[in-house]
Amino acid sequence: MGPRFRQRRRILQVLRRKTLVSLDRPNRSLIVNESSNGAYDAILLLSFGGPEGPADVIPFLENVLRGRNVPRARLEEVAKHYQHFGGVSPINQQNREIKSALETELANHGIDLPVYFGNRNWHPMLEDTMRQMQTDGVKKFLTWITSSYSCYSGCRQYRENLAAAMAAIGPGAPVPDKIRVWYNHPNWIAVNADHLDQARDELGVEADAVHVAFTAHSIPTSMAEGSAYEAQLNEAARLTAEASGITDYQLVYQSRSGRPQDPWLEPDICDHLEAVAERGVTHVIVHPIGFISDHMEILFDLDTEAKEACDELGLQMARAASAGTHPAFISMIRELIQERLDPSLEQRALGDRGPNHNVCPANCCQSGRPGPGKPASAQQPA
Repeated sequence: MGPRFRQRRRILQVLRRKTLVSLDRPNRSLIVNESSNGAYDAILLLSFGGPEGPADVIPFLENVLRGRNVPRARLEEVAKHYQHFGGVSPINQQNREIKSALETELANHGIDLPVYFGNRNWHPMLEDTMRQMQTDGVKKFLTWITSSYSCYSGCRQYRENLAAAMAAIGPGAPVPDKIRVWYNHPNWIAVNADHLDQARDELGVEADAVHVAFTAHSIPTSMAEGSAYEAQLNEAARLTAEASGITDYQLVYQSRSGRPQDPWLEPDICDHLEAVAERGVTHVIVHPIGFISDHMEILFDLDTEAKEACDELGLQMARAASAGTHPAFISMIRELIQERLDPSLEQRALGDRGPNHNVCPANCCQSGRPGPGKPASAQQPA
């Protein structure tokens, strides 16, 4: 980490002292898991999953889209994105690298807990991982989901997956708790600002001479209305831009799926780039602040499609790196784990929204679909 990053960390530490919402605030019951006493046997890194060879692509996508009204033509179109990269998504390897870095970080801080890895949609599948945890004697574990924002796809659906795995395993299944989302954690903002500055250095422009398009995965508007997804993303973008001295920026979306007639969050990144070019902007940074690693949606939707759009529009583009295994990001995960092992520790957060709850309300992050939802774990009683 260079001098600029260390300087920003000092600035953010000052900001944190001014904006920190600690465990002593009146709504403590909303952010402390009252069922937890810190007695965890393991950590679970829970993620989306991705194919690791050409033969995996269609079965993987069928897992992803099961129960959703997505045309077969759309599935086959997305399959071509994966085949363009040899049928391999980098997400599993990236998560293995995060897992390895976290294991080292925990050991260096005297936290003697094994770290397991499971996925929603591809191997290692969550249920298989939890069965191995049961075999290893794990009774209760703490889950770190690789999504830093609250919405059905990034929170509740994973908790439904955990509940389904527990039901499939039956009596004696390990019991999960979930780590809070971290969109406004000082380290998350510092890492994103550091990568933003690196992208600006690549373009060779000052902060006032570049437009930043912060990107996140689009979701249906009906799903967004049942969560704080948009508000959290806007706050993370604002804090990151302020930390880097950027004034010209906008949150945009990418990677939408589903039927064209269904409303999803907009604007799309490529539509936004056209609008930016029309107002005379010449240099653009595309920053995937909604993602933690450079997986398929980054490689194709940004590094391929958005880059091609910029070339056609005459825009000079740099793509900021995602968090990956940045030391401050790994340190943040360890800190989030320590919060749950010792509830007396402060929960760090920048901005006006404070730290997110540890235990999700029973009605949080609804899917937006009609009808009753599925059972979910790691939540307050209904």
